Amino acid sequence: MSKSTVKVLVACGSGVATSTVAQAAVKEIAESAGVPIQLFKGTISEVPNKQADVDIVLTTANYRKPLEKPYMSVFPLISGINKDKCTADLIALLKRVQAE
Repeated sequence: MSKSTVKVLVACGSGVATSTVAQAAVKEIAESAGVPIQLFKGTISEVPNKQADVDIVLTTANYRKPLEKPYMSVFPLISGINKDKCTADLIALLKRVQAE
């Protein structure tokens, strides 16, 4: 059974600036890939608690602690460096999680 909506947490250091930019990019990428998502925002320090409520964790900073959910850094969506690869990887991750 596939999920109808994939729940995505976008986290950055402060939970404000870069996660807002990344959130807009993630939303656009998911829409173009035809994957319905529900977005949640948070700070890096909130990730361990908030991961329980989502299907995927995305951060704009490196996150090195172990997670129970699929994780990916979306910093390239902010920096523009390797943005195409990041976009392709994100679409693959969204589709994989949606199909689970």
